[in-house]
Amino acid sequence: MTFFHLFILAIVQGITEFLPISSSAHLVLMHEMGTSPAADALALDVAVHLGSIVAVCLYFRADFRRLLAGTGQLLRGQLGSPESFLAFALVVATVPALILGALLAVTGWVDLLRNATVIGWMMIIFGVLLWWAHRVFPERRKAHEWRLKDALIMGLWQAVALVPGVSRSGITMTAGRMLGFDRHDATRLAMLMSIPITLATGGYLLMKLPGQTLDADLWWQLGIGAVLSFGAAWVALAVMMRFLSVVSYTPYVIYRVILGAVLLMLAYS
Repeated sequence: MTFFHLFILAIVQGITEFLPISSSAHLVLMHEMGTSPAADALALDVAVHLGSIVAVCLYFRADFRRLLAGTGQLLRGQLGSPESFLAFALVVATVPALILGALLAVTGWVDLLRNATVIGWMMIIFGVLLWWAHRVFPERRKAHEWRLKDALIMGLWQAVALVPGVSRSGITMTAGRMLGFDRHDATRLAMLMSIPITLATGGYLLMKLPGQTLDADLWWQLGIGAVLSFGAAWVALAVMMRFLSVVSYTPYVIYRVILGAVLLMLAYS
């Protein structure tokens, strides 16, 4: 793979992973257009997922420290602290996607859904849904009011994002706004929910890698891809969180609708 292709793949993954514009849709389209060799694409997906999840963990480092502490408490059977509640709530939010993901993988639907027609419609439909949810539902709740019922509801919506084009971050932000969380805390909860599911996705991709030994050149590419993805994800997160109060979700919705329309024109032409 050339450095240019590596750069594009890593930057696209890093930027789109946590913005509500569907990273899986972009990666699928890039792979279908031959941006990277099939033999290396899967390994590279693992690397860029790793880079992007490190970015969100460091950006939300205070919450991530709470999550780590709560996970340890949860494993020891200590359930009374806010930290252990956070860890347990994220487990509840992740389970629906894991179950549906396993069913899609076993039935083969996970591959059948990866086409431009599905992606195009999902980009438009769920982009408009995000816009509607933000316009209609009042911003009256904060992240500390998150309950297990909220975690389950947002987790069920997150499972829908296994369909390429839906956007995991986008659908969880939509669910958060429907539950009344303000845009900043709906986005923050969506980012925290991304940690376990992105790690699970990376683990699934890792298991799909062939058993062959990766050569030295590919290891360098994976390292560079992870670093580039980390940097792009960090910048995307910083810009989104800083300007969320000014621009809201509108630019992302417009982008989704335009890209979705282009994909549908290509699919039906």
